[in-house]
Amino acid sequence: MHVHSVVIIGSGFGGQCAAKALLDRGIDDLVILERRSFLGGTWRQNRYPGAAVDVQSPLYSIASEPFEWTRMFAEREELERYTDHVLESNGLPARTHSDTDVQRIEWSGDHWKITTSRGDYAAKFVVNASGPLSTPVVPPFPGRERFQGTQFHTNDWDTDFDHAGQRVAIVGSGASAAQVIPAIAPDVKHLHVFQRTPHWVMPRNDREFTPLQRRLLRVEPIRRLVRAAIYWSLETRIIGFKYSRRALKAVAQRAALKHLATQVPDADLRAKLTPDYLIGCKRVILSDTLYPSLGAPNVTLHDKNDGIAEITETGVVTTSGERVDIDLLVWSTGYDATDGVISYPVIGRDGRALSDIWNPYPRAYLGTTVPGFPNLFIVTGPNTGIGHTSAIFLIEAQMEYIVRAIDAVRAAGAVAVEVTSAAEQDYTDRIHRDMEGTVWKDGGCHSWYQSRSGHVVAMFPGFSFTFRRWAKRFRPAAHTIHMAPTTAKEEVSA
Repeated sequence: MHVHSVVIIGSGFGGQCAAKALLDRGIDDLVILERRSFLGGTWRQNRYPGAAVDVQSPLYSIASEPFEWTRMFAEREELERYTDHVLESNGLPARTHSDTDVQRIEWSGDHWKITTSRGDYAAKFVVNASGPLSTPVVPPFPGRERFQGTQFHTNDWDTDFDHAGQRVAIVGSGASAAQVIPAIAPDVKHLHVFQRTPHWVMPRNDREFTPLQRRLLRVEPIRRLVRAAIYWSLETRIIGFKYSRRALKAVAQRAALKHLATQVPDADLRAKLTPDYLIGCKRVILSDTLYPSLGAPNVTLHDKNDGIAEITETGVVTTSGERVDIDLLVWSTGYDATDGVISYPVIGRDGRALSDIWNPYPRAYLGTTVPGFPNLFIVTGPNTGIGHTSAIFLIEAQMEYIVRAIDAVRAAGAVAVEVTSAAEQDYTDRIHRDMEGTVWKDGGCHSWYQSRSGHVVAMFPGFSFTFRRWAKRFRPAAHTIHMAPTTAKEEVSA
């Protein structure tokens, strides 16, 4: 069996950034494995009505891949076109094997053995870029399997189903629901929204670009200046999220409360929509249309006092005893983005399972690599999430580390690189020490940012430029370079 230089798992932005970085390094013996029949990840998979990005388009893009964006916050169709542009311009479709679901990977001394639904692969290095938002979660409400109508998760929206004139229930009120609700409310007969906890909502301030502005966004250095202006304006948010609750309340939370008061005149509805935790503890929603939609006469908001008791053949029975008959049940209930960030078994050196190492919570050096798992790199791994700026910025920062680690192996004529346990432990201790006092840890809520153990494992507790600075410096003393496929190895020190 041919041993590829690199196998990349996933063809979304993480996989695309990895492939670009490796090709730029002259590493062209690479294969991308994609479990779906199409390429592109999130913005090809999520086809629910209203899907759009919540970071400004000029920044939510790969630094070396300019695009003629049509609006400040790109909608799904435009993001799909951008994804296709990146894939095609870098020749990635020819390097991708679709309909190939990874079932298991195992280290065999000098390479990874990869078991998939379409056969086996082997690679010296593996880059997992399956992404944190790829494994949908549906809560085990009693009776869910008995429902005789149509039901699906927003991640698997049935585009052939016509929701117009239907009685619809949507379970969840987070980022996806906030986009679906305004998109379908005008068309449905009645929409029931089941909200466990309200989210903070800020004005979106979206707008279309003029034809001239679109062209200018492809011109250097104008594009770089626009990206920099957006980046630094967003980066200031971490000051409130981490360093100053007073500033967070005085600026962001006050603006959110004003937005709520302006758009929701009904006092009872406004009370249901007012969070009891600090803004930022859960993902902040950007929307100018959510609140008006929730106040529409054909929309009913069910809060925690009137939640779901059970699912029946015809709909929902609430905790207050109300029977709600529906035709369509939409699950907008998120993903297993912390404990289940890698959905397949990963077996490292000495037969150790990553799931065991990650008990009680996921952890990784620079959120990217784990002791005992040589040559394995995890894109958007533990504590690489970012709540205030573009996720692609962090992904590109991870690439800085990954290519330098691979360079170290190639330069030494070695077979593997592995972070030391001490370096990973020091890094993890620092991350969770820095997490204390942040809005994600102590903001008064329980969110998907936290693992089942209560550790915040989704977010990076600091400025994104800090992470990038750390990732740019490969520290030899923090790694072991394996010089032979067996037990012989050589410590490379600074």
